[in-house]
Amino acid sequence: MPFSDVIGQDSAIAVLRRSISMGRVAHAYLFNGIEGCGKRKTAVAFVQAVFCGKDEACGVCSSCRKIASGQHPDLHILEPDGAFIKIDQVRELQKELAYRPFEAPKKACIIDGAEKLNLAAGNALLKTLEEPPGNALMILLTPERSAVLQTILSRCQSLAFQPLSAELIEGRLVRDGFGAEAARVASTLSGGSLRRAMDVAADGVLEGRGSFLARIMALNLKDVATLFRTAEELAADKEGLPGLLELLLSFLRDILIYRSMPQGLANADMEELIAREAERVSEGRIIELIEELVAMKRMLARNVNARLALEVFFMQFASR
Repeated sequence: MPFSDVIGQDSAIAVLRRSISMGRVAHAYLFNGIEGCGKRKTAVAFVQAVFCGKDEACGVCSSCRKIASGQHPDLHILEPDGAFIKIDQVRELQKELAYRPFEAPKKACIIDGAEKLNLAAGNALLKTLEEPPGNALMILLTPERSAVLQTILSRCQSLAFQPLSAELIEGRLVRDGFGAEAARVASTLSGGSLRRAMDVAADGVLEGRGSFLARIMALNLKDVATLFRTAEELAADKEGLPGLLELLLSFLRDILIYRSMPQGLANADMEELIAREAERVSEGRIIELIEELVAMKRMLARNVNARLALEVFFMQFASR
């Protein structure tokens, strides 16, 4: 996975390529940006280039092929075990990094979800960040820089990753075989995240978009049984839920901007429903609902009870 496979992050990639060509690769990096904007792809491409000894990996040598297949013995990936990255996981990583590299010039690790290091795990990692064994390369990824322990931030070189433009996302989706219309709609609903756009385009979310939004708009406090049943059904669809919530978020944003910028609607084909909601709900209340939905999405990312979170949100939503 060379750098050329990553879209929309030219600035961050230029910094990394320059560090390789000048022989000044830092021992610890923090890549910060929304989910699905290319942080992990860039991290893998960076390790691939470092192991390959070039500022752009060749992609064909033994090392490059092993990294691409996820089988390189000197690259270690650490992800949350449940809601958090735990101290036992960090200790196991430290043991692996203490060994001499099998093939590469150094060991490397990618910690995906640095904001989920609990206090004990974060403190255990500090010593390794300060003095990586064998000059190991450590790359931490996070969508929430403010949620990462300050002591960890201070020991890493930070690189900001930008949300991707809708045009870039649409082009990549079309290149990857999605239909032009699905790519267009998914890119406008993506919030700058290629992963989110692919989830929306691939999971059949778009096909049921109209019926889903109409169902949510019809929720009311006089029929709490339907409200709770809707929350239960959505909570059970763990894979589809993120995409559906993105649809709802984009729809609320359309309602918010309808009066001032009707030509900028993400869901332009649903203008009638958008206009009706914009007429009956104040801008202030729509802003509150958007904030509540974003807050719920953050809670769901931390593994709270999805059904309960949806029930609370839908009750607030139905009172609009």
